[in-house]
Amino acid sequence: MATPDEENMATPGKEIVLVHHDEDHNMTTPNGENMITHEDELMETPDTDKLGSPDEHNELALVEVQPNKRRKKKSIVWEHFTIESVSADCRRAYCKQCKQSFAYSTGSKVAGTSHLKRHIAKGTCAALLRGQDKNQLVATYTPPSKGTVSDTPKRRYRTSSSPYVMFDQDRCRQDIARMVIMHDYPLHMVEDSGFVSFVKNLQPRFNMLSFNTVQGDCVGTYLMEKQNLSKFIEAIPGRICLTLDMWSSSRSVGYVFIMGSFIDSEWKLHRRVLNVVMEQYPESPNALSHAVAVCLSDWRLDGKLFSLTFNLQNEAALDNLRLLVAIKNPLILNGQFLVGSCIAWTLSDIAKDVLDAGENTIRKIRDSVKYVTTSDSHEEKFLELRQQLQVPSERNLSLDDQMQWNTTYHMLVAASEMKEVFSCLGTSDPDYKEAPSMEDWKLVEILCTYLKLLFDAANILTTTTHPTAITVFHEVWRIHSELSRAVTSEDPFISNLSKRMLEKFDKYWKDCSLVLAAAVVMDPRFKMKLVEFSFTKVYGEEAPAYIKAVDDGIHELFDEYVALPLPLTPTYAQDGGADGNMKAEDSQGNLLSDNGFTDFDVYIMETTSHQTKSELDRYLEDSLLPRVQDFDLLGWWKLNKFKYPTLSKMARDILSIPVSSLPPDSVFITKRKKLDPYRSSLRPETVEAMICSKDWMQSGLTEVSNALVRMEY
Repeated sequence: MATPDEENMATPGKEIVLVHHDEDHNMTTPNGENMITHEDELMETPDTDKLGSPDEHNELALVEVQPNKRRKKKSIVWEHFTIESVSADCRRAYCKQCKQSFAYSTGSKVAGTSHLKRHIAKGTCAALLRGQDKNQLVATYTPPSKGTVSDTPKRRYRTSSSPYVMFDQDRCRQDIARMVIMHDYPLHMVEDSGFVSFVKNLQPRFNMLSFNTVQGDCVGTYLMEKQNLSKFIEAIPGRICLTLDMWSSSRSVGYVFIMGSFIDSEWKLHRRVLNVVMEQYPESPNALSHAVAVCLSDWRLDGKLFSLTFNLQNEAALDNLRLLVAIKNPLILNGQFLVGSCIAWTLSDIAKDVLDAGENTIRKIRDSVKYVTTSDSHEEKFLELRQQLQVPSERNLSLDDQMQWNTTYHMLVAASEMKEVFSCLGTSDPDYKEAPSMEDWKLVEILCTYLKLLFDAANILTTTTHPTAITVFHEVWRIHSELSRAVTSEDPFISNLSKRMLEKFDKYWKDCSLVLAAAVVMDPRFKMKLVEFSFTKVYGEEAPAYIKAVDDGIHELFDEYVALPLPLTPTYAQDGGADGNMKAEDSQGNLLSDNGFTDFDVYIMETTSHQTKSELDRYLEDSLLPRVQDFDLLGWWKLNKFKYPTLSKMARDILSIPVSSLPPDSVFITKRKKLDPYRSSLRPETVEAMICSKDWMQSGLTEVSNALVRMEY
């Protein structure tokens, strides 16, 4: 009897196909066609080099079929197994990783591949689990469902477009923790029956989590992200500015949100939530100072704090903050950069005064808008009248949210532009009985005029990613100038309202004018010239004294930076890399380290300190740059840090001062923000972990790590 190989060579145009019994299948007869197996369950014909000599296989059943090419093995198991002969009529499959053997063929009976696939794909091979990377893509196998009736099964081929991932319990836990953090899901969701059923159907091998477990995973994720951010902050070359915002809660405790603003070595501005500190007595004068002390200790910021921005009317609390900073951090300009007023809160407070002044009229407008927008028939009739009168306004009526003063402003503007329609509606619709009078509409126009001033200034805080002092300076002095003029109005309502608004604006200007002006001076398009111009508008004949105060303050601050202790930064060196190394390149292209040049740097400072003009004076005397709208201020200082090495350090810190303690989505609020009841019920450490880590992950600063730090409760 001819061997299989001899039979194949003697009969051209025909293929030798192995017919066998699988552990899950009956023997298949091809009837002259290629055999069809289900999902690679039938063992394909092995390669010649792995079969051994033809004599070793002459007892296997053979069938002649078309075409004339031998089918190659396509099952993924052969990437992990080899076939070896044990005896003349017995061969076994050996795992390449753990060397364990499995049945392959005995006489005419050939085993299937199911038991081999289970070994490599379902985690039973210990050596494979130890040796592979958790992120490596490997193939898995899903057995066919039993008890179903289908047509003749067809072979499916695995392609690179449909990879399979090795199941990793720890990685799944980490992903769940990040999902809960990023989307503000309640921690208890992992115990909900719907979620449990979904996960069990998706991956039965996943061990479901408890509330305590996912809470620990979230805190572990927070610690991992915090470690990365801490290293990043330690490497920044300048100082850091903090903003404080107190939130209330349903449990009568407060939460102090502390944001940090800083500019990195690449002159990129960053803003991160650093801490969320629970305070049992939020109205206490010690609440904010305690929260700041926690932040300084937590992030090791002693000596690196530059400014504090908050909204506080309590003088005792302000004194406590000054005392704390004096102990923990050297004061800059005797604490004048301790900004006790937030521009967003100031604008909201003044806007509330405007709305209170026209409370009765605003109520009529709100009721009229409600009458139209809450009824389809009323709205349809209103639109018909609007079309007949050909009102040119493109605005649509909408009710306001009384917690957001900008929505009230938009409601008033839209209603004012359609006052004729409301008047006609009052005469044609007997059910509409409280149409605003002409006096009401005149008052609405006055209110909108004042609200627009405030809205334009506040809107800058929402359209700018990181609003700083320079972004609002122009609006602030313009509002101050407009209110100063309006105080002299002959209309008693306008005069009284302007006076009330100006009092609050004067307080903010007094507290923050130096910070705002300092930022303007650091802009090469304006410098002291804009300060002189704007102060003249605000103060009139008294302006020279205030201008001199700003000039003296800038020079005093510069002198403090000149007197900063070593290490010095050479004027030719790159500053503030993460590793602190500074190198310069000579004309031959060789890199020269600054080692050994410290004494030379001291000599340079000693010999140049007696020059009549400092860096600051030379900078102020240089011509102003053109006022380009898309001017990159931080990019300009990055390019000119060699020309102004000391002044650039001062500019880095000044330009990182935030003027608002509120995020962009909260600029128009009229009341203190409140933590939701669910988060208020969590442990303070968990609340801080959830809020901070979400902010850090959204910032894209830290990279996702495969390590999972666990904290079990």
